[in-house]
Amino acid sequence: MKNVSFTDFRKKASEFITEVEHGEIIHIMRHGKPVAEIIPYRDDELSSPSWKKTALRLSVKGVSLSQAIIEERKKGL
Repeated sequence: MKNVSFTDFRKKASEFITEVEHGEIIHIMRHGKPVAEIIPYRDDELSSPSWKKTALRLSVKGVSLSQAIIEERKKGL
């Protein structure tokens, strides 16, 4: 991670972008306070949101829960 003043970033933007392409994270500072963060682009973040990715599936041998509930209801009648 590198902190760079806004003035330096304007003067050497191309150099800093090259550094970001190589994995560097740049924080741009104005009057000593961070105003922006430049991070390398990651294609996998935009391709599919996390809620759309396949999740862990659990499987249990034996009677399914719905089948067990139906059987219990029949016993109660």
